[in-house]
Amino acid sequence: MSFVTAFSSELDHIMALLPILHYPDPRLHTRATAVAVVDERIRQLVDDMAETMRAAEGVGLAATQVDVHLRIIVLDVSEDHQQLQVFINPRLLSSEGEAENEEGCLSVPGIYDRVTRARRIKVEAMNREGKLFTLEAEGLLGTCIQHEMDHLEGKVFVQHLSQLKQNRIKTKLRKRARENL
Repeated sequence: MSFVTAFSSELDHIMALLPILHYPDPRLHTRATAVAVVDERIRQLVDDMAETMRAAEGVGLAATQVDVHLRIIVLDVSEDHQQLQVFINPRLLSSEGEAENEEGCLSVPGIYDRVTRARRIKVEAMNREGKLFTLEAEGLLGTCIQHEMDHLEGKVFVQHLSQLKQNRIKTKLRKRARENL
């Protein structure tokens, strides 16, 4: 293999944008499995997910949304979008209160609605290096963590809405998909 080929191959991994599944794709309802070992393959997936999320102008992305059914979430709720947070095998330790916030989703483009979730949560996860950490979160960060953890369980935010709203959203997205063919 030539130097140019090796270098090109390496560049492919630096900027890999992954295709995002769109609701009502049935793969979005697949439960993710735990990551056994945080190795270079997982770190590359984290990097690719972060690049995909930023390119799509999102604040969070679960591996399920890119058709990789591992328990991995990337988030960046900072104003400058330079504070990536990685949650591998996240586990909810506690939750308290209720808060209703408007949510949107990269897998449900152009659709926003109000969802009630816990006001404050405590979560345990591993970071990009495989180190265990615990985090308490509320506000946008708390909402995003809960939203992305739902994806790992095979649940999309619209499933928190009434059946009537879910059906309207499915119809609207199917119509939009047909128009874009």
